[in-house]
Amino acid sequence: MDFVLHFHRLMNLKTLLSTKMIIGNPEEDLEYKIHQGEPEKQFLTETIIRFIHSIGIKTVYGTTDHETFLPGILIHEGSLIIDRKKLLYPGDLLHEAGHIAVMKKEDRMHMTGNVGLNKNQSEAGGEELMAIAWSYAAVVHLRLNPEVVFHANGYMGASQWYIDQYTSGTYIALPALQWIGLCYDEKQAALHNAKPYPYMNKWLRD
Repeated sequence: MDFVLHFHRLMNLKTLLSTKMIIGNPEEDLEYKIHQGEPEKQFLTETIIRFIHSIGIKTVYGTTDHETFLPGILIHEGSLIIDRKKLLYPGDLLHEAGHIAVMKKEDRMHMTGNVGLNKNQSEAGGEELMAIAWSYAAVVHLRLNPEVVFHANGYMGASQWYIDQYTSGTYIALPALQWIGLCYDEKQAALHNAKPYPYMNKWLRD
């Protein structure tokens, strides 16, 4: 599927569902509704922004005057500034929100810019993998196709590999998300009478 091209077409609800970018019955499964003829990119963007805002991460529309790590998105003091003209892939919002979510509460307010730039490779790599695992849980929660996050132009060509891993139950970085208290693996879920990942017990690290 050429995921990028789908973002440049106007679609009604029936056509949107036929592309399988949204999974499930929109009357029963989606919290956010779509107006007839609304662009898919706008629908996905608004759906994701509402979710991010609902879990306690501030999102504001603004402008990004310089190049950002992901187009149209700037992390600033623990919030997401979103430049609608430059945003290319709505799923990137979930990835950046994931970086904020897996940080300690006292550290989130100090997050600005490229959050991995001033960290050692091991620490930055670990946080990146946690953000990826977090964003996959988010697309499952929102009943979106994994391609929304793992789009063809991201992850240095490894997007399909990540899709294959997560959809087959190989949950990369799950132990790390469990360690920071966001979810359980199957064994711990059974002990706590809870649902396992990709279900999340909470979305923000304490």
